[in-house]
Amino acid sequence: MGWTATVLTIFPEMFPGPLGHSLAGRALHEGVWTLETVDIRDFARDKHRSVDDAPFGGGPGMVMRPDVVDAAIRAGRREGVPLVYLTPRGALLTQARVRALAAGQGVAILCGRFEGVDQRVLDAHEAEEISLGDYVLSGGEPAAMVLMDAVVRLLPGVIGKEESLAEESFEWGILEYPHYTRPQVWRDRAVPEVLLSGHHEKVRAWRRAQAEDVTRRRRPDLWARHQAARKDEEG
Repeated sequence: MGWTATVLTIFPEMFPGPLGHSLAGRALHEGVWTLETVDIRDFARDKHRSVDDAPFGGGPGMVMRPDVVDAAIRAGRREGVPLVYLTPRGALLTQARVRALAAGQGVAILCGRFEGVDQRVLDAHEAEEISLGDYVLSGGEPAAMVLMDAVVRLLPGVIGKEESLAEESFEWGILEYPHYTRPQVWRDRAVPEVLLSGHHEKVRAWRRAQAEDVTRRRRPDLWARHQAARKDEEG
């Protein structure tokens, strides 16, 4: 069995969703990776299949029960794989973490709903809390799809030209350079001359300069980290 993703959710019918198409879908069909879903409601303890309850301390919304979630994790999580809980308060997902997950045997992903999951069950299972960014989704399922797509495309055999992965955004610690294709002139906008030169070293230098420029302008936080990492390497 290849790399396996186990998704714990109250909406298993949402999967594979977009992951059933394009490169990820083909790899799924060919057995490069496996997708399993666990319906958390199957572990509810009442006839209504309730998975949530009111929060202690008051406040709006409901919280997913630790006993129900615990039973689902114990039934579905494969031994030795990390448990990831997707939440806006988690550590920001990075390409380095994606690469590490791709190098392992798989991942179990807990999809929260309502106001979230009881902290005790997260602590008990040493869940890794990960965020996709500073925004809030209606549930963890869309975030789970993003995480799986990011990992699956790094698995051996999924992308034909693996060298293309090395030049993507974040692989250098900075954003990617702009791309151009035919026609050479479009609406009076021409392709940069250096890309037509056939001089590989000049093209490489131009792309690197473009990548650094766009990172400085659009992501000063990322540029600062890149500069700090460069200084550490030189030191």
